[in-house]
Amino acid sequence: MKGLLISDFNIENLSAYLKVESNAPQLECQVAPYGQITQNLLDGTLPFWQPSPDFVVVWTRPESVLESFARVLSGFAVDGETIRSDVDVYCKRLLLAKHRVRTLFVPTWVVPTFHHGQGMLDLASGIGVARLLMHANMRLLENLDEHSNIIPLNAAKWVELAGKTAFNQRLWYLGKVPFGNEVFKAAARDFKAALRGIHGQARKLVILDLDETLWGGIVGEIGWQEIVLGGHDATGEALVDFQTELKALTRRGIVLAIASRNDESVALEAIREHPEMVLREQDFASWRINWKDKAENINELVEELNLGLEAAVFIDDNPVERSRVREALPSVLVPDWPEDKRLYPQALRSLDCFDKPSISAEDRRRQEMYTRERQRAQLKNRVGSVEEWLQTLDLTVTVEPLNSANLRRLTQLFNKTNQMNLSTRRMTEQELLDWAERENRRMWGFLVSDRFGDSGLTGILGMAAGDGCATIVDFILSCRVMGRRVEESMLHIAVDWARSLMMGSVQAIYAPTSKNKPCYDFFQRSNFRHESDNTFVWDAAQEYPLHRAVRLLKKAERYGQAL
Repeated sequence: MKGLLISDFNIENLSAYLKVESNAPQLECQVAPYGQITQNLLDGTLPFWQPSPDFVVVWTRPESVLESFARVLSGFAVDGETIRSDVDVYCKRLLLAKHRVRTLFVPTWVVPTFHHGQGMLDLASGIGVARLLMHANMRLLENLDEHSNIIPLNAAKWVELAGKTAFNQRLWYLGKVPFGNEVFKAAARDFKAALRGIHGQARKLVILDLDETLWGGIVGEIGWQEIVLGGHDATGEALVDFQTELKALTRRGIVLAIASRNDESVALEAIREHPEMVLREQDFASWRINWKDKAENINELVEELNLGLEAAVFIDDNPVERSRVREALPSVLVPDWPEDKRLYPQALRSLDCFDKPSISAEDRRRQEMYTRERQRAQLKNRVGSVEEWLQTLDLTVTVEPLNSANLRRLTQLFNKTNQMNLSTRRMTEQELLDWAERENRRMWGFLVSDRFGDSGLTGILGMAAGDGCATIVDFILSCRVMGRRVEESMLHIAVDWARSLMMGSVQAIYAPTSKNKPCYDFFQRSNFRHESDNTFVWDAAQEYPLHRAVRLLKKAERYGQAL
């Protein structure tokens, strides 16, 4: 990926750390001339804007871009409203630049920690440096809130992590470098974590050991009544806090599962019965509690949950088990784990692999959705055939056009879905809107529910028509609803729209990747005519059948109703 760094100081050190920091993605950054913030933001003809970079960082010091803040540092009294007005002017320049790039990062403002400010008056109205800095940063965030491709990042955290080495005045006077290297290292880690999240590479699944990980002790030997968890015990309290942190992750859309060498009935009894367990059976999407190899169990879990190994994190207290999984499944993230259980909550909080740009309502319900999926699977095992199972689900598919209410969720699904994804193109909210608003193009979202609950917006269909043929440009479906005839419902809508425009055919052109073969396999089963390795065609003279188990609802009077 290519980046552009714009700053009012020498930012070459950040460019170097972004290049050498070991985590993905690999980055190459161009550095704009420092000290020319306004020119660099306003003039899109400058050479470093061509071609458009994948991301831009605009990192400034408050005294260089806010005249009123410079006056505060010089001892003058300035009211908060003046500060906020200066911030508004600066943000207008940022907003002019945001259209030239997919992602714009804006670190918050900090002042050197050695700056004493006004001491006890530092939070006083009008003259307090710390108070006015808070005003400036809050106004900055308020201005950027509604712009999904601008990501503010907390620079104060980088300064705190660097401690005494955060600022070095010698470096400033020698080379106009305001920060020590530890600040740039921390910033590089956060920028990379953010880019992984934006491009759908955030981890989505935490697979946990049980004994000595979720609780202290071996439950099969001592019984659930004697395991270390909660109570007036430092280790027990830490393990409760660890479970509480894991529970908090589920509210961000992270799924929990178990891979444990144990007797399943004994382990589940502990989960159900121990009074201080924070995580209960319904908090786990699935589990493998047996005496098999953990790498094998993890592979089965990931396959069952329709997630890739690169989505998984494995946490185990045992270094031998961690080493085995690292070697057998290198795509799984296996963090080093502390021996001291009192450090478990801290170790979990320090992981940056779950970062993503937004959290939707579907994310917050994801663990619940996987629990219901387990119930569906149990029902499927009790009935005789897939067709009988589908008839018991009471399945409803609702189709709605792209609109302001579903845009954010649709964009998120668009950019993170890999397996059932025809073209795997990635687009920002604005790019999606621009694409869908052109003549003879349509984009719909598909919402799925059944008698077990609501799976939310889980499918996307993007169409373009011309020269007698309608092309399925985007065919995207969340893995958690695959196989329930939602795919066929989407094709029914595609053909129906093509017929309404008197198109002669509907085609789907598959763009192969390392992950989207399930989409290819579906189109091979779809009854579309396979004309070449990657092209599938349907004669629009014929309707595409809707499965009898599906109830299809349309939320607009016509497909593609205007926003």
